Amino acid sequence: MLPSEKFFGQLEVVHTFSGAMPTGVTISETGRIFVCFPKWGDDVPFTVGEIVNGTLKAYPNLEVNTSNDKVQPSATFISVQSVVADGRGTLWVLDTGSPNFSKPMKGGAKLVAIDLKTNKIKRTYTFQPNVVLDKTYLNDVRIDYRVGKSGYAYITDSGSAGIIIVDLENGRAFRRLDGAKSTSPDPYFVPKVEGVLLMDRSKDGKTEPLQMASDGIAISPDGRKLFFCPLSSRHLFAISTEVLRDQRILDHELLYHVEYWGEKGASDGMITDAHGNIYAGDYEHNAIRKIRPNGEIETIVHTPTLLWPDTLSIGPDQYLYVIVNQLHRQARFHYGKDLREKPYALVRLKIGQNPAPTS
Repeated sequence: MLPSEKFFGQLEVVHTFSGAMPTGVTISETGRIFVCFPKWGDDVPFTVGEIVNGTLKAYPNLEVNTSNDKVQPSATFISVQSVVADGRGTLWVLDTGSPNFSKPMKGGAKLVAIDLKTNKIKRTYTFQPNVVLDKTYLNDVRIDYRVGKSGYAYITDSGSAGIIIVDLENGRAFRRLDGAKSTSPDPYFVPKVEGVLLMDRSKDGKTEPLQMASDGIAISPDGRKLFFCPLSSRHLFAISTEVLRDQRILDHELLYHVEYWGEKGASDGMITDAHGNIYAGDYEHNAIRKIRPNGEIETIVHTPTLLWPDTLSIGPDQYLYVIVNQLHRQARFHYGKDLREKPYALVRLKIGQNPAPTS
């Protein structure tokens, strides 16, 4: 028998999905598990769900997950890309308002806060046209309650390359690092997944490079530093959150405040633990990386079943939860042929660390 590649890391399967492809997962402070399913072409009966006793259910109910012409886009979930529990009783739902990456619906692109005790929506933040642009795709969000009267939200825009800042007290939102090198796709980056170059390949035979901007996002345990990365890149960047919020610093000056943290592998989701370690998927190598506060990087999982690690979340049980969804096997990358094999999965790995606090 010939030598073979070494795989390591013990993943436990938490849940499998035989229907629509999930992208997001989050674990509340009481251990509740929420997932989301953006509308990218699959049959999506509900775009936000909760796993209850092994069963997937619409959350908070099917009505909120049902959009139609009779209901304002701001009143229902359109196509949710990310869900984030803040550790203090609120689930934050990031709705792209953009099924199949279309132009975001007015009022449809939003950030929604749900009270986990009552399972009721308590506030919805919509955005002006100068914040959510025609090509905006709201991707992921982090919350910090230690600044401002009610805290701030930081949102990555993977469509128009930038970071959106939201004052949770008054809903005022603005864009930062628009079109910056740190939020834009790396023009020299060509990913290789399962040994094959990953490119947009349409049914008519046309091919284009994968150009996805700022995607992964993580915040330091003290809330002072924001880490982010484009999907089409292997690079990690960071910036002071205080500087990012300060609009007195002009955009061209803001570029000089961005820190380069080196190559960490090509990542989709990222998350931070209470000790400042960043966990990031490496979708080119079926792996998960741990980036310590001093910049040292360690691969903690490398296994053939980790086919596109998407969103990461840390639970109160000190497990790292990961959505595995075979995103790279979608039809858009294979001349219209869907190569995904069900089921998709939610897996977890014991890391012995708590999630980073938000307050």
